[in-house]
Amino acid sequence: MENAALRRRSDNLMDPQFAGEVAPAIPAPPPAPGIQISRFAALSLRWLSLHRDRIRAFAIGVASIALFLLAWHLLTKYRVNLHVRFVNVPTPAQVYESFSKAMHDTKFFTHVLLSCRRIFFGFALAALIAVPLGLIMGRFRLVREIIFPVSEILRPIPAIAWVPMSIMLWPSNEESIIFITFLGSFFPVLINTLHGMSMVDPVLVRASQCLGARETSIFREVYFPASLPHIFTGLTVGMGVAWVSLIAAEMISGQYGIGYFTWEAYSLVQYADIALGMIAIGILGLGSSALIRGLGHLIMPWNRS
Repeated sequence: MENAALRRRSDNLMDPQFAGEVAPAIPAPPPAPGIQISRFAALSLRWLSLHRDRIRAFAIGVASIALFLLAWHLLTKYRVNLHVRFVNVPTPAQVYESFSKAMHDTKFFTHVLLSCRRIFFGFALAALIAVPLGLIMGRFRLVREIIFPVSEILRPIPAIAWVPMSIMLWPSNEESIIFITFLGSFFPVLINTLHGMSMVDPVLVRASQCLGARETSIFREVYFPASLPHIFTGLTVGMGVAWVSLIAAEMISGQYGIGYFTWEAYSLVQYADIALGMIAIGILGLGSSALIRGLGHLIMPWNRS
């Protein structure tokens, strides 16, 4: 009887009258683990192929830093004295010990935060003045002829030479240090912005004029976008010079800051703290320059390399 019922059900499924009846779905078997692993491996290989150059650059950078630390360790461990003396230079282990102590000392963080604040105000003020001034100088010859000679006379003066003058000009050390930081970053930004304006293709300017664009539109749509790569180059260079100027000012006239921390360590014969201050300056400068480059990539996606 069971065989007869099954036969009738199969005949009914073949009958056009029961064509709409659907057999119960059978769940598909889960994919084998090997298939998942193969797909993951394929995606990994694709990601590696797309980012091969970045991975290669990162690996070379890590290897370079490792070799530098190894050379530093060997030169200081064996106290090499071949004209260049490594007798009093601290070892990497001693610097790391000093770093561990500084992490538990709020005074070290105070030095770092004050230096960052001075850099922010000095660099921001320089960028807000130098970029528009460079754009105007590049567009209007009369303005360039008036300002450029003065800037060229002041530009070669090193920031450290401004320290006595800035102390006389400003009522407090804080303002004088920010002023020196401003000067250090102002001229690289101004010169690069001016150079970017001189590199704008005149054909684009004439084409926009033929289409009836006004001066403000030409300035906004042609000159400024074409000059942006040079402006960000100037901002990056200016940030590096700003740190150089800041450290020189803090060493001479500051009472706080990472430059003062480094000079004070030398005065107290704390050689490990000297190296710690230098490394902190390098990391802070690298991080601030990386922020500017990242901002440039966001604003200029067409200029990514």
